[in-house]
Amino acid sequence: MTRFSLADTPVDTATLRANLLDDRVGGYASFEGWVRNHNDGRPVTGLRYEAYVALAQSEGERVIEEARSRFEILDAHCVHRIGDLAIGELAVWVGVSAAHRDAAFAACRFIIDEVKARVPIWKHERYREGDAGWLHPRHE
Repeated sequence: MTRFSLADTPVDTATLRANLLDDRVGGYASFEGWVRNHNDGRPVTGLRYEAYVALAQSEGERVIEEARSRFEILDAHCVHRIGDLAIGELAVWVGVSAAHRDAAFAACRFIIDEVKARVPIWKHERYREGDAGWLHPRHE
């Protein structure tokens, strides 16, 4: 089963959430990252995410599997958008289900932090002044 995916169309978070729930679940945590209209004091008009698809998918799967072995969770999924995104669009979604909330919160944080640090997805921001720039995750 694929637990990490890349999407070039908008993400249906309700369906993703529903797929994580069952009778064992006592806690669910999610994270949604959206495209904001600024960065480092500069107005942003939009952005583009690009990925090394095969490597991104395999490394994303590794991140999810690490979370599943490190935390007492029942399941986890992550979807990251690629392509052009407008201000306000969902860029990344993480969902985690567990018997207890502490594990769900901790695993959710772990997954988003590791995806941003390890998965080969690059952000190209467009600025109101007309220029653009590639961002490294540490500069977000």
